[in-house]
Amino acid sequence: MIYGILFTLLVLDCIVLGAAILLQSGKGSGMAASFGGASSSADAVLGVRQAGNFLTAASWWAGGIFLVLSFALSMMSTRNRVPTSVLDQPTSTRTAPAQTPAAAPALPLQQAPANTAPANSAPAQTTTPAPRQ
Repeated sequence: MIYGILFTLLVLDCIVLGAAILLQSGKGSGMAASFGGASSSADAVLGVRQAGNFLTAASWWAGGIFLVLSFALSMMSTRNRVPTSVLDQPTSTRTAPAQTPAAAPALPLQQAPANTAPANSAPAQTTTPAPRQ
């Protein structure tokens, strides 16, 4: 339950962090200028200097909260998964291996025929060509 609450807070913090970063005015015409023209909406409401201070502080706080929540959720997710061994389980809960059906009886091995080479095979003769003069 607490994991779900912290995860929801992390998602909301991501939205706030993204908005705070995008609304900040850059040194040139950045993303903030493309959303609201020459001034962003936060600049119009709070004034240029106050909006810069507020958005800078909001991005720092949201970034810090993001790191803390991410670390806490990471620690909570690793504690839920405890490695267990099959040998640690009681024998009553272990399942027996599946029984395989009996196979057909194997055929007895037969001996290979004594003469496996063809009767009329002669070794290949190699001839060397005569040197040219």
